[in-house]
Amino acid sequence: MVLGDSVFQLLIFSVSFLVFFSAWRSIKKWKKMPPGPTPLPFIGNILQVKPNDMLKSFRKLHKKYGPVFLIYLGTLPVLILNGYDAVKEALIDNADVFGARGRSPGIKVFFGDYGIVSSNGERWKQLRRFALMTMRNFGMGKRSIEERIQEEAQFLVEELKKTKGSPFDPTFYFSRSISNIICSIIFGDRFDYQDEKFLALLKLLNQFSKLFDSPFSQIFNNFPRIMLYVPGPHLRVIENMTRLKEFIIEKKKMHEESLDPNCPRDFIDCFLIKRETEKQNPASEFNDDNLVMSTLNLFFAGTETTSTTLRYAFLILLKYPEITENVVQEIDHVIGRDRAPAVEDRSKMPYTDAVIHEVQRFADIVPLGVPHAVTQDTEFRGYTIPEGTLVFPALTTVLKDPKWFKNPYSFDPGHFLDENGAFKKNDAFMPFSAGKRICLGEGLARMELFLIFTTILQNFTLTTTKEPKDIDLSSGLNSGNAPRPYLLCVRPR
Repeated sequence: MVLGDSVFQLLIFSVSFLVFFSAWRSIKKWKKMPPGPTPLPFIGNILQVKPNDMLKSFRKLHKKYGPVFLIYLGTLPVLILNGYDAVKEALIDNADVFGARGRSPGIKVFFGDYGIVSSNGERWKQLRRFALMTMRNFGMGKRSIEERIQEEAQFLVEELKKTKGSPFDPTFYFSRSISNIICSIIFGDRFDYQDEKFLALLKLLNQFSKLFDSPFSQIFNNFPRIMLYVPGPHLRVIENMTRLKEFIIEKKKMHEESLDPNCPRDFIDCFLIKRETEKQNPASEFNDDNLVMSTLNLFFAGTETTSTTLRYAFLILLKYPEITENVVQEIDHVIGRDRAPAVEDRSKMPYTDAVIHEVQRFADIVPLGVPHAVTQDTEFRGYTIPEGTLVFPALTTVLKDPKWFKNPYSFDPGHFLDENGAFKKNDAFMPFSAGKRICLGEGLARMELFLIFTTILQNFTLTTTKEPKDIDLSSGLNSGNAPRPYLLCVRPR
């Protein structure tokens, strides 16, 4: 019996080796592939790219192999782009070739081929165009997006007052506020901060982000068929995704029952109307699968990244009280205390604008970017890149490129100020990525960050339970970035 098991294991290993070797040889036959560590059969470069410390692994490989190198995640070849020049050359100068969405085997299990983020080709074009148009239209209606943000910022102020100066974890305060803004656009209304279903939903999103970043989930991304049978947190990611989809499906059914085609209330209504008008078009992408996943894409992206950035922003201000004081002085000078901040104020507040930009640069929320894929065989920087190759534009190496930022690993608002104190743009500022796949919510996120950031500082003085020198600004995650948990105290000014 033992002998039989040994023979079976040897057979499995041999087959895996042959499959990998065949795939590896088929890629190596290209004229010139980028440099990189030699992969092992089946497991690829798991010894060099450790699932529990991917960012550190990529930094080491970048230092050794330069701005463009190739790794294998399992049997999947992945092109890693580092630094502003390489990322710009790919995503902007060669936008058509590097403009497809890349998907690892595990990502396909989580997200499938539906929705705005994960799709390609005509499906992606139709859905992205529709989402941009719909969000733009809701920004021009009776209540603009700016007004929605201003209203939500005041709800947040009232909620923060209830803490009465006591220490609290700001995580769900910011996520409830930011999520309600996108909820008003996609679901037609905001949620009460104490709504149990809303809180449960936000906890699912928060757990999803943390679990998706776990080493088990990183391994699952490359070996989903095997890892489906291995206990671990990655299975809860699948469970969370299922529950999030169920919530969207429930919302869709409610909208179908109350839909007035002449008076769309939100994104879901607009999608349902578009689905009906195109039901005779066999090439239409406006179906239930794309509705559910597109709505989930907007809900997730419109909640997690901006609320995480705000959490980082206020931790940074606690670390550097002198920067906080400068921002508050500018708020008092330009806005005062008697009215709410408005988007038009930003152009008159160069220091505050520079601080917010520097928060996004320093926080580096999506350090490896969202995967791309090459649409055709192409020559890039003297290397041959086969069609379909997965591409990671390492945005962290752009946001911390020493050629563009003199103090890349320090928090320095001067990166966005000229010698006269005026705001200065920087081409290497790419927190939303670049090119065809740039985040479609960039405009919304920029408005949210400015209006909520300034509203809180207009109304409150910030303190915490630690001395500034003891505050740790390093990330507590693996392949993503998020601030370590901290307690915030706010007292009315």
